[in-house]
Amino acid sequence: MTAPAYSVERQYPHVIERLWHAWTDAAALQAWYHPVQLPNVPESVASEPEVGGWWAVAVDVPEHGFAACFYGRYTRVEPMTALEHTMHYTQSVEEFVARDESTPSHRVVVDLEHRGASTWVRFSQFGELPEGQAEQAKAGMESYFDSLAAFLADEN
Repeated sequence: MTAPAYSVERQYPHVIERLWHAWTDAAALQAWYHPVQLPNVPESVASEPEVGGWWAVAVDVPEHGFAACFYGRYTRVEPMTALEHTMHYTQSVEEFVARDESTPSHRVVVDLEHRGASTWVRFSQFGELPEGQAEQAKAGMESYFDSLAAFLADEN
């Protein structure tokens, strides 16, 4: 199997069902799937966790005057175990709304594993990235994982 461009993993002190819900429910993703310092564009998230279903999110980046828009389709859904989807990127709201699947995309795999009273999660992105961008993307995803931790803590 090809190595990912980068991976981020973390263990959370929550049952796997809570993590699965956080990764698959559109309202939950709207609440946390963004870097800690940036909000999502309101009502931009879609999640239809079945093979062929849509996945989409737009992150507002006001200091640079654009939205970072991501979308794709689920290609593998194994409840409480793994999610896989394509990931297209655009800064164009029109392209985001159109969800053009002919654009270049990456593959994202989210693995989950029950570990006692905790759940381990790994996010891996596969595909070519420009020089230095894998490190930036990994740092960004670490921030997303921080947002996930805050979201799970707020749910208590």
